[in-house]
Amino acid sequence: MELSRRGLLAAGGALAVTAAPAAASGGPERAHARVRTGFERLAADGYALLAGERVGVVTNPTGVTPDARHLVDVMHADERVDLVAVFGPEHGFRGTAQAGGSEGRHDDPATGLPVYDTYLKSGQALADVFTASGVDTVVFDIQDVGARFYTYIWTLYDCMAAAELAGKRFVVLDRPNPVSGREALGPVLDRAFATFVGREPIAQAHGMTVAELALLFNAEFLARPVELETVRMTGWRRADLFDATGLPWVPPSPNVPTPDTALVYSGTCLFEGTNLSEGRGTTRPFELLGAEGIDRRWAEAANALELPGVRFREAYFAPVFSKFQGRTVGGVQLHVHDRVAFDPVRTGIALLVTARRSWSGFAWRPDHWIDKLTGSTRVRTLIDAGADTDEVTGAWAEDLAAFRAVRREHLLYR
Repeated sequence: MELSRRGLLAAGGALAVTAAPAAASGGPERAHARVRTGFERLAADGYALLAGERVGVVTNPTGVTPDARHLVDVMHADERVDLVAVFGPEHGFRGTAQAGGSEGRHDDPATGLPVYDTYLKSGQALADVFTASGVDTVVFDIQDVGARFYTYIWTLYDCMAAAELAGKRFVVLDRPNPVSGREALGPVLDRAFATFVGREPIAQAHGMTVAELALLFNAEFLARPVELETVRMTGWRRADLFDATGLPWVPPSPNVPTPDTALVYSGTCLFEGTNLSEGRGTTRPFELLGAEGIDRRWAEAANALELPGVRFREAYFAPVFSKFQGRTVGGVQLHVHDRVAFDPVRTGIALLVTARRSWSGFAWRPDHWIDKLTGSTRVRTLIDAGADTDEVTGAWAEDLAAFRAVRREHLLYR
């Protein structure tokens, strides 16, 4: 299929295509050909969208081709594109840093390209980085996991705002939401709680791709829209989970090793805001949760709720780093048996409610990090007041309905 520059720029910069039919389940049995990412479609058109431009790429280890080559290595070796800079987010361009870290300014040993650090930079400071790099166009290609508090989507947001300040064009190469794009779930951020784990009022599980988020940010939230173009995928449907895409999974960060992790992350990451381990330092982060003193009663209480699509196993583990390093703790392991029925955010809330009720040692982090993760004080105060799962999840219904209506205007796929 040949793609022209004019075709790429159609419909507000989104590449208009017809996707192949997909099975409603989004499971691995789907019959059509694999998903083609935005980068694949850009390359197949000979990088026509970037012709005559000095290009910089915001990416990390997830920016790969179907044969697991990194797009920076591919573009650097191709004379049809003038790649002059790379911009690394949290964990770094090549992924050498742990949570809360980055690789700093350096030259990439493989390509010799200058790598600029974007982590925790925004506004004019980030615009100055783009200006210093000498690029005309900033390209974004990073695999998201579908949760509001996953920082790469706010790297996208900050880079879009900074590109506008610096007078740069911005191109987003789309990739699948690995936990599907069926619906938005969970509380919507109150701007009073805006941080790098949530800049703007979107749902905790947003149910969007990065290109769709870019369109939403540009239309609804940025003070001044950037010159934005998006390159869509082909073959992806909203019901698809990652194993239906045919694409290689590269951990977006050290503690999201598998698509199974991504599936639960938007709910169980809430345990970062408590004194329980969220499973960092184990082989199943965000699927294992626990603390010293917890026993079988937590798993029993969680299973008694009969939450859709998930069961809980009494589990014991010893993290090798992070909370309870080297100490054996008790807790639960999540086992998702129906990925379509499973609601990660409701499950996360139910686990918080039952943990507080079944273990006397339960406590929030003293800095109330839970409020940053959930986007307000509401979840914490309701649980402290003895609210059950239905009462907590019902409290955000109106805000979520309003977000879903806005979100619908920026969706690119069926």
